[in-house]
Amino acid sequence: MTTSFSVDRIFGDRAFAEIGDPVLAVPDERRDLLAVAGRHEPGGTTPVGVYGTGDLACHALVRSPYPVHAMAFHPTLPLLVIGTGRYDGGYFFMGQLLLLHLGTSRAVPLIENELGRQVLELAWLDEQTLRLVVAPPDDWKDKSAHLEGHVAVVRKPDWATVPERSLTGDDLIGPRVPAPRPDGSAVARRTVTELGADWEPRRNVRAVEALADGRILATLDGVRLECRLPSGERAWGVPDEEGGREIVVARDEGSAWVELRRRPGMHDAVPRPVVQLSLADGSQLDAVPPSFVSLVRCADGRPALAPAGRDGVRSRFHVRRGSRVYFQRTERQPGRRNPRRREPLVMALELQGPPTARPDEPRYAAVQRMFPFSWEPGETHIAGPGIETAEGTLVHAGTVYHGQGLQPGGSFVVRRETTDGRPLWVFRTDRGATALDADPATVYVGYDDGEVVALDLGDGTVRWRQHLTVGGVSVVPTALTVTAAGRFLIGTDDGRILECSTV
Repeated sequence: MTTSFSVDRIFGDRAFAEIGDPVLAVPDERRDLLAVAGRHEPGGTTPVGVYGTGDLACHALVRSPYPVHAMAFHPTLPLLVIGTGRYDGGYFFMGQLLLLHLGTSRAVPLIENELGRQVLELAWLDEQTLRLVVAPPDDWKDKSAHLEGHVAVVRKPDWATVPERSLTGDDLIGPRVPAPRPDGSAVARRTVTELGADWEPRRNVRAVEALADGRILATLDGVRLECRLPSGERAWGVPDEEGGREIVVARDEGSAWVELRRRPGMHDAVPRPVVQLSLADGSQLDAVPPSFVSLVRCADGRPALAPAGRDGVRSRFHVRRGSRVYFQRTERQPGRRNPRRREPLVMALELQGPPTARPDEPRYAAVQRMFPFSWEPGETHIAGPGIETAEGTLVHAGTVYHGQGLQPGGSFVVRRETTDGRPLWVFRTDRGATALDADPATVYVGYDDGEVVALDLGDGTVRWRQHLTVGGVSVVPTALTVTAAGRFLIGTDDGRILECSTV
């Protein structure tokens, strides 16, 4: 089936939108280009964009799994080398040297070692010679490893044809020198502000909702809640150290409940507060004490708190528009050969009484055991976003847990009966789902590689699939809400909100 997909309006568009908060900016005055690296997100990536200094158009974009420390344009070729890396917190300095081909946006990793090396400095000595400073491989009995590095000089006759992972450990051997880790964020901010007056650091729209009068609400990293007028102008926004997550709008659209983000520590989760905000100006009207819950909008419009567990995203099963409150819990199963083995189950709480202005809180005495979360014997499934359909079935995304990361076919979207968990259909792919919603005929799923896939609600077949781009540059959907059949809002990783439609 051929479907026309279009991005009809863009909210939150601005100069250097792809980067978020810049930490390093390197100019190429000969070609009127500027390379800008954004701040690294824990558990996420670091964006690097190459912009024209005249029109500020993004010519190339790459996302690094490590923070960026250095960049250098090739003297003559359309190439940019990017030095990345981090200390793992206990032993290794890991990282990679990326060679970005500006014409294709293809980024080639050059260091062969699986852990790579943390690259601290880069400089072209001539067209064939690159000088690097790399951190030591580790800090074993070496306190100065955090202050020093090794100088390496690498020569290649043609850097445009250097193959992947072709730099060996021997190539990176060199004398030990002082290697300070300067902070270039102040200079980078000043540079992008001088070029783009409307620049604003925005990242990761976490939820988006449309009001009846045309206003749009969104939560973002660093923003508790913002409201945009039908014209697209921002009416108000409420800053927050971490930002908001889920939104449930009151029936009279005078207020909304918002779940606030709280980043987990390394060894313990952090309970999340839920607050009620006025939609006139964002002021706080009420709050629910912090607890391990997830805010959901039920089928009748009421806000409710679903138990979310203490294991971060692995124990979070967020189902919108449910006739009951669904959640995941791990329990020991009687009669099993190993009595200590615990199995994740889908649980439910029936809604109690008529809707009220405050969120329904969990009543654990009324918990119902529904069915095992994993429907495939021997597979461990990790929850993702979901919805309950008008027919009373569940549609949700997730991944198959594997100690070596997401494997081919390890990401799924499934439609299940709520009586026994039986799958009616399963759609599998290789990328993790970031957002999901549905209209009466179609399930829309956003993925972390920038693709949006529309699945037939009846049988799970693909209706259409589209890589999401803005100005020809890929963006990643991080939130998706259907506003009408064939119409939906998509929040992106660069803080923009896209009003989309299909025909």
